Amino acid sequence: MLNKVVTITLNPALDLTGSLDTLNKGSVSLVNSSNFHAAGKGVNVAKVLSDLGANVTVTGFLGEDNQALFCQLFNDINATDRFVRVKGSTRINVKLVEQSGTVSDINFPGVCVDDHAIELFETTLDELCQDHEYFVLAGSLPQGVTAELCAKWVSQLQQRGKKVIFDSSRAALKAGIGAAPWLIKPNDEELSELIGSKIQTAHDVTSITKQLSQTGIENIVVSMGAEGVMWLNQNQWLRSKPPKMEVVSTVGAGDTLVAGMCWGHMQNMNKNELLRFATSLSALAVSQVGVGVNDFSLLHTLQEQIEINPISSLNE
Repeated sequence: MLNKVVTITLNPALDLTGSLDTLNKGSVSLVNSSNFHAAGKGVNVAKVLSDLGANVTVTGFLGEDNQALFCQLFNDINATDRFVRVKGSTRINVKLVEQSGTVSDINFPGVCVDDHAIELFETTLDELCQDHEYFVLAGSLPQGVTAELCAKWVSQLQQRGKKVIFDSSRAALKAGIGAAPWLIKPNDEELSELIGSKIQTAHDVTSITKQLSQTGIENIVVSMGAEGVMWLNQNQWLRSKPPKMEVVSTVGAGDTLVAGMCWGHMQNMNKNELLRFATSLSALAVSQVGVGVNDFSLLHTLQEQIEINPISSLNE
C-alpha cells in the first residue's frame, strides 16, 4: 500500500476550544462558540495526512474510559487504530481563542502509563517497522514516559532506517535532539526555550540551528508564525513567506506544517515545491477552526503566493 505513514501521539487530548471576544482573566468570560473534538499533535497530523491522501496508522496511549470521539475520528479518516489502551481517561485541554487571534492553552496532565502499556507499545512499534518508512512522533509526554525513553524510541526507529519526524518541546525536545531524528520542527518559542534566550531574527535561527545540525539531524524546520518557515537541509537554508492571512485560529497550524513536510517528502517534491506546499497548508490552517484540508482550490491559490528565498538573500 502506497503513502503509508505512522503517527505517534503519546499524550493525546480531547480539545475543548472556545471562541470569545476577549479573555477576562480573573473574571467571567463569555464564549461565543465552542467545539469538542479528539486531538493531540500526532492525531492532528494524522487528520491532515489523511485528507492529503495518506494511508495513516495511528498509535500511542489512549485512555479507555473516554475513547469514543477518537474511535469515531479514526473511522472517519480511515486510519488504522493501533493505540494502546490504558486505564483512566484521556486528558481534556482547553483552548481559548480571542478575536485578536491570541490563543490561551490550558493543558491538563494525561493518563499514567505503566510498564505493561509501554511493553505493548514497543511491540506495536516493532510490528509497524516491518512495512512503514515514515514515523511522525508529535506532542507532549504522559506520566510514566520519560524524555529519555521517548528519545530511545526515536533512536531505535532511526537505527532501523526509518524517517522519524519529531515535534515536541521542553525536556522531550532536548532529549530527542540527542537521538538525531530525521526531521525536527520547533517553533521560535520552543527554540528560545531550548537555548534559554529569546530568538528575535532569522540570523538568530540560523546560528542556533547550525549547532543543532551537528548532532546529525538531517532536516531542521523552524516555524515562525506569520514570518514564515525556515528549513535547513544539507547545509542549505530556505525560507518561505506566506501572504498575510486573516487569522481565525492558530490551533493546529504547526501540526499542519508537520503533515505538509511529511507528505511533500513522501511525494518526492523538490525542495522549493515542498516548502511552498507545506507553508501554504499551514497558512490555510490559521484561516479556519480545526485541522484538516477542506478547500484544495484555495490551497493551490495560496501556493502561488508563497515566497521562497535561499538564506543568501536574507538580510537579517
